[in-house]
Amino acid sequence: MTETNLGETGFLVLTALAGEAQHGYGMIEDIRRISDGQVRLHAGTLYAVLDRLRKAGLVDVDREEVVQSRLRRYYRLTALGAQRLAAESERLRRHAKVAHQRLNDTRLAFGTGTAPAFGTGTA
Repeated sequence: MTETNLGETGFLVLTALAGEAQHGYGMIEDIRRISDGQVRLHAGTLYAVLDRLRKAGLVDVDREEVVQSRLRRYYRLTALGAQRLAAESERLRRHAKVAHQRLNDTRLAFGTGTAPAFGTGTA
């Protein structure tokens, strides 16, 4: 996995695992919450992303347990995964800051009144 192809789903999976080790269904629900319901992953999509993230060394299997005769595999963020998530978060923050500034500048340029401040100013 290169630096440029983490993608939204990969980013959200890493974000979900930054809190604690989770199993597939737990991640699907956590990602739904993180995204305010905007992202609803199917299991096949999640496991394809997890396979890519594992191959890149960003996540690993934490443990397995049997629940109601079914294997439940928990995944965890690796140290490399935490570094990658931090770098991606910073990259996105910088991009969002530029976008917000340009939107503010555009609103002022078109005379649509005072530009509302996007974000909290901490972006």
